[in-house]
Amino acid sequence: MRRTLSTALAATVTLFSAAPASAAEGHGGLMPAAEPLFHLLGLPVTNSMVMSWIVAIALILIIRLAVGRPTLIPHLGQAIAESLVQGVLDLITPIVGKKVARPAFPLLLGLFTFILIQNWSSLIPGVGSLKIMEGGQWMELIRPGNADMNMTGALAIVSMVSWLYFILKYAGPKAVLYDIFGNKADKSEVPALIYYPLYVVFFGVGLIEIISIAFRPVSLSFRLFGNVFGGENLLHSMSAICAWGLPIPFYFMEMLVGVVQALVWTLLVAVYIGLICNHGDDHEGAAEHH
Repeated sequence: MRRTLSTALAATVTLFSAAPASAAEGHGGLMPAAEPLFHLLGLPVTNSMVMSWIVAIALILIIRLAVGRPTLIPHLGQAIAESLVQGVLDLITPIVGKKVARPAFPLLLGLFTFILIQNWSSLIPGVGSLKIMEGGQWMELIRPGNADMNMTGALAIVSMVSWLYFILKYAGPKAVLYDIFGNKADKSEVPALIYYPLYVVFFGVGLIEIISIAFRPVSLSFRLFGNVFGGENLLHSMSAICAWGLPIPFYFMEMLVGVVQALVWTLLVAVYIGLICNHGDDHEGAAEHH
């Protein structure tokens, strides 16, 4: 009986205590890969998935409860939400073009908000530091969602599939092929002896562009994962050196990094869409003016 009580007490203390001591027993920070907590329908549910679900549910509840039904005179929650919505819309419209701005807006706003809150979730006390004993080894109970390559990889796939949808729908396959492989020289200004061989040059440039496009999800996912994973391990290291005071500046730095990484991801996806879709706005505006 005494041994059972001691074991239960030790498990409780381990579960609800912060991590410098427990991390020191195993490793100095997060494990490189997310670890499964349990299986659902035969599929592993990892500690990063649990945190991602918590963040998603919290976002839905906060928006529903804080914003509520819109009113003519906005209350605080509505004013904050409207400022975020209008700010992101104003930011992406010159990049993606007026024609695609509103259709692409839900995707880009969702990416920015979700990535930002996921990044900041790593600053919540206990995230990445609460430990449980599993198979004789310490394992994080919850870890930041974006500190898992599976999460950032999934976000990259969603972003690129959405990019493909927008360029095919709002630019069209012909415009996409021309943008990648087409001869961009002006036939009226370039001699025929130079103009026609340029087709071969631009076709080669298009092949390089295809390789660049194929690597976009890799660069997106690795950049976000590396920043969040590295930042979380930095906080672990600073907390292990001195739990009081020393980590505070690094918390502010991680808050800034979280905003920057969410903004970089959103702007890059917007730029990818705008490179093909944002053509002709100036001509349309000039035609309307005349």
